[in-house]
Amino acid sequence: MNTLIAPSILAADFAAMGEAVKTLQKNGADMIHCDVMDGTFVPTITFGMHMISAIRPYTDLPLDVHLMCIHPQNKVADFVNAGADIITVHAEACGNTLTDVLRYIRSYGIRCGVAVSPDTPLQNIYESLEWCDMLLVMSVYPGRGGQKLIERTLSKATEARRYFERNGLVKDIEMDGGITEENVAMVKDAGVNVIVAGSTVFRAADMAATIRTLRERV
Repeated sequence: MNTLIAPSILAADFAAMGEAVKTLQKNGADMIHCDVMDGTFVPTITFGMHMISAIRPYTDLPLDVHLMCIHPQNKVADFVNAGADIITVHAEACGNTLTDVLRYIRSYGIRCGVAVSPDTPLQNIYESLEWCDMLLVMSVYPGRGGQKLIERTLSKATEARRYFERNGLVKDIEMDGGITEENVAMVKDAGVNVIVAGSTVFRAADMAATIRTLRERV
């Protein structure tokens, strides 16, 4: 599968988000990862549908909206209307309604994803995986940027890739948290094809070179 680089705007300057996404597109990003946090599912509050709507005119790259919030199904319509191309919800926030939530997102004609936190076993959501377009394996605990990658989460990505292949499913596997130029190759080797990198990209002296290096090393 094609490898995609999806920088997280959580690491951008919130006072200049429009320019940040324009810069990402100019420098070779494939997607824009948008971390939405509600202060309840995770302690941090970031931004909501109004930010997505505000940055939408600045790029034609897909907006990959990662909802770290409770009752995500209640927010789907607002984020679709704001311009989201992919909406990913947390398995832990949906419980036994996960499959229904994924079907609901798909009913809007956009792609859907399911995220699993580091301590959530993948087998908990096997029955829902056929309904997602993308699995997001969190390689840090959700809630804040700048954490180091938890290496044990790589085995979860490998398990997921084998599960998809065994069941004839073609799905993206995304990983988010602590990915750098130094560890991106082992992330790819684990079966990941969508690379989320926030601090690594936004703190780089040369953003284009860093995005290019992330792509070359996988």
